Amino acid sequence: MKIVIFGLTISSSWGNGHATLWRGLVGALARRGHHVVFFEQDAPYYAAARDLTELPGGELAIYPDWESIARRAEREIASADVAIVTSYCPDALAATEVVLAAPRATRVFYDLDTPVTLSRLSRGDATGYVGPDGLAGFDLVLSYTGGGALDELRTRLGAKRVAPLYGHVDPAVHRPTEPSERFRADLSYLGTYAADRQAALETLFVAPARRAPERRFLIGGAQYPQDFPWTPNIYFVRHLPPAEHPAFFSSGRLTLNVTREAMAAMGWCPSGRLFEAAACGAPILSDNWEGLDAFFEPGREILVAGTTEEAEIAIATGDDDLARMARAARERVLAEHTSDRRGQELVGLLEAARAPALAEA
Repeated sequence: MKIVIFGLTISSSWGNGHATLWRGLVGALARRGHHVVFFEQDAPYYAAARDLTELPGGELAIYPDWESIARRAEREIASADVAIVTSYCPDALAATEVVLAAPRATRVFYDLDTPVTLSRLSRGDATGYVGPDGLAGFDLVLSYTGGGALDELRTRLGAKRVAPLYGHVDPAVHRPTEPSERFRADLSYLGTYAADRQAALETLFVAPARRAPERRFLIGGAQYPQDFPWTPNIYFVRHLPPAEHPAFFSSGRLTLNVTREAMAAMGWCPSGRLFEAAACGAPILSDNWEGLDAFFEPGREILVAGTTEEAEIAIATGDDDLARMARAARERVLAEHTSDRRGQELVGLLEAARAPALAEA
């Protein structure tokens, strides 16, 4: 298939979780013989931290504004089998208009931020990527979040066919590697700063750091404010490109996953970081949310905490127990949560959505 995508970014992993996911998924699709054209607006903050300039197995179309790319977008969609618009695409509304008018392409919307989308709509706020007609015009709506979110996409936004397409990891990129002294820590956390993760981060990371000044804590990420509640034993490394993630995850005793508030409240929302850390052989401590046990078995493949005291118990877990847990989680990820596995799932979903149109043709 020829698949045209209008997304947030695939060229820069700075400050967003979309890029790494798309890289893994596009690579998986290319290995299956599909061709992807990815349209990305040339945002200054991504241009300044661009860590991918070519799309193996596809084409990367970086453009300054919609007017400059509109005609090419129409041409690409006219010859495409599938056209996908994603959440947080800055030109999603314009792209949707073109995609819904496509003469032959299966029309898909992929919401990688479903709880945030639904939370904004509940408050009466515009999303910037879902128009006044909702999602009724799409042949297939994919959601990064499962569970009750799928029902809300149907009832609130008129989606006709909905399916989850969860996060994943490319084990060729994220794998165990030699530890680095730079990333040594008793507890590490890799993630962009987000206000709606801050309360959980303070409970599960900052408070344990205050209570254990002899331990070393490490944060890697971007956009952290100056008033973040640092302590002397919390160290910081700025934005790390995906190539450095394996060393980060492989160097600490335990790494923390914290889910954005809206996503945790809705559940069924495994972050890409969960799968990346597990693929790198890192023992994981996570906040809790509905559906987590469908991806990892708490106590055997992952540790779970909701309070500072529970986080402290997890941090004090013995090395042998952590190592056993890390091995079990890595085996689970390699069996169920790779980019190739998600690529296979996506192709199946697209073929099922295309079947009625192909039958009519």
